[in-house]
Amino acid sequence: MEVSADAAAAAAARTLRWAGRAGHLRGVPRAAVIGAVGTIAKAYVSLLNTTTVHNADALHRLVSSRPPGTPLLTVSNHMSTIDDPFMWGFKGFPITDSKLARWVLTAEDICFRNVFMSYMFRLGKCVPITRGAGIYQDHMNEALEVLSTGGWLHSFPEGKVAQDHQPIRRLKWGTASLIVRAPVTPIVLPIVHTGFEKVMPEKSFFGRRPPLPLCGKDIQIIVGEPVDFDLAGLKQVAAMIPQDTSFERKGWPTITPEGLDEAAQRWLYQKMSDKIQSAMESLRKTLLNSKQH
Repeated sequence: MEVSADAAAAAAARTLRWAGRAGHLRGVPRAAVIGAVGTIAKAYVSLLNTTTVHNADALHRLVSSRPPGTPLLTVSNHMSTIDDPFMWGFKGFPITDSKLARWVLTAEDICFRNVFMSYMFRLGKCVPITRGAGIYQDHMNEALEVLSTGGWLHSFPEGKVAQDHQPIRRLKWGTASLIVRAPVTPIVLPIVHTGFEKVMPEKSFFGRRPPLPLCGKDIQIIVGEPVDFDLAGLKQVAAMIPQDTSFERKGWPTITPEGLDEAAQRWLYQKMSDKIQSAMESLRKTLLNSKQH
């Protein structure tokens, strides 16, 4: 028990959750970090590379003027390590506004490796996610809090960077679980982009990423329309799913008040993930066709 408590304390110390609170030092460090990083992103995306954004107004409207208390969950493909924050650096988007800025799910083993990195990423409104710890890990509860307060959260549901221009991969279930568990169902907005894999290629500099993002590349971003879910209907069907003993049980908690057990959750999360994946793949094909004309 002591080992577990010590491990939890060490994790809390490493991820510095207190630094991510809006009131930390009256919000000055957060504003400074988001302003600086946003300015760099805007310079690369709007000045040093050529960027075209389709349906940008839909994103701008939902970020700046959606109904009060309504959370926004954006999802996108993951082409490079700079997708976020660079994908928000296009002309006219308020990337440097710390109050409007998104929260984003980030890999703990990459972004929270030491105290300094943890502090900076926390100021940048990043939520650490521990790979392999499952969709009910404590950090996912942090993400749920963002949605619970009507905030904007961004997720890369494919779960990893892929630069091979293949169809959208099978999505992880964490994003779907957040939608289901949020007290107010978030607006789910799919986004697909291409070009960041050329700005920050994984293996172009002696088999590694370049020390700085590259310039003179063509970036294309397409914003879709919100994905609609008949959540009440899906939950009713999920509740009737019989127990399946063929899979390894994870010990997931039963979701209340619907009382959805693990089998029901698996069915529900897969159905919702499939719908989001389909919407993202449709955007990818639209973007591909637009580049060919």
